[in-house]
Amino acid sequence: MRLANLPAWMKPAPDSLVAESVSRGKSPWTDAVHLLWSAWIFITPVFDRDAWNLRWVLLTLLSYPVFLALYGMCCIASRRASPIYAAGMLVLCMVLLPWYPSGLTYFVFGCVMLRVCRMSFRTYMLALAGLNVALLAEAWLLHYPWQATFTMPIVTYIIGLIINAETTSSEKDAELRLSHEEVRRLAATAERERIGRDLHDLLGHTLSLITLKLELSRKLFDRDSEAARREMSEAEAVARHALAEVRAAVTGIRATDLAAELASARLLLASSRVHLDYELGVSALPEDVERHLALVIREASTNIVRHARASEARIRLRCDHGDVVMEICDNGRGGIAEDGNGLRGMRERVRSLGGQLAIDSPRGRGTHLTIRVRAPAVEPIVAPEQGEAEAAAVVSLPAAGRSAA
Repeated sequence: MRLANLPAWMKPAPDSLVAESVSRGKSPWTDAVHLLWSAWIFITPVFDRDAWNLRWVLLTLLSYPVFLALYGMCCIASRRASPIYAAGMLVLCMVLLPWYPSGLTYFVFGCVMLRVCRMSFRTYMLALAGLNVALLAEAWLLHYPWQATFTMPIVTYIIGLIINAETTSSEKDAELRLSHEEVRRLAATAERERIGRDLHDLLGHTLSLITLKLELSRKLFDRDSEAARREMSEAEAVARHALAEVRAAVTGIRATDLAAELASARLLLASSRVHLDYELGVSALPEDVERHLALVIREASTNIVRHARASEARIRLRCDHGDVVMEICDNGRGGIAEDGNGLRGMRERVRSLGGQLAIDSPRGRGTHLTIRVRAPAVEPIVAPEQGEAEAAAVVSLPAAGRSAA
């Protein structure tokens, strides 16, 4: 069911659990899986032979729908309102406790759902302590057997700690995604600014010169037609030269896709304290090959940040008998047993170029990706002679993308 088709009162708040799951690409029903733990409502009577009676059935029929409604509201309500519905589960347990031991399950759910709101970890632990004291006091006054209640503090604290760890991890992941998106946005902005400066420097003077020559030819047209024709011919020559320069510049812009992606990957990895060293050992690549390899670098760097737990990474691009070989390696935990979505995407991109991707990922010794693509026209970059090294380095790799080495 699409969220847009839900009634107004069922639509999740922008900061709700359901909205957060949808923003991460998950199903809006993801949090409903936790309701499986409510099976304890029906298991609890097993420990008391006299619990299977008409009163238990009636209280279950009356209370369980209320519990489901409260849980659903915790998931779709805003973070500010959700503690109210969590408190409703706690009250439901306390009210029913004199006649309904299965209500202890409502207490656990209420304690867990309290963590949905934006309270600090210390406040949450203190709240759990107070709620458990109240529950134990009521159970003692009702002469509940200690075996039925002593596990409540243990269970609620363990689950609370797990939920807190998951929440903290999710928040860190969200911050990391925002940081990575900001890095890519800044890299794209810097590239656009560079392109704008290059085009201004390239065309500004040339177009001004063409304009002056055309104005001069218009003024000379009646007095000296031969001079006017000469000025127009020069303007045409300047325009053709400018067109050739623009084409060369566009080719250069396309050729910087790989370097720009390397610069972006370096910033991305640096934000996660991973040092990247890379080496470009080939001349300009075909446009389609460069575009796909740039996307492979993007996906590989993202995987290193999310899964590798590495401190160093390296990317090397070289020629090998008519093939372009790109190697991406890290010193992370390795142990890749099967392809995830990222690796499958990389394989499809390499396969579309008629190439191959090999993975070597021994556990504890990092991961090494080798991409081999056929590109006979590509030539290796020859080491420049003394005096030309600096200029050649600038041409082969823009300053934004050069390695720290």
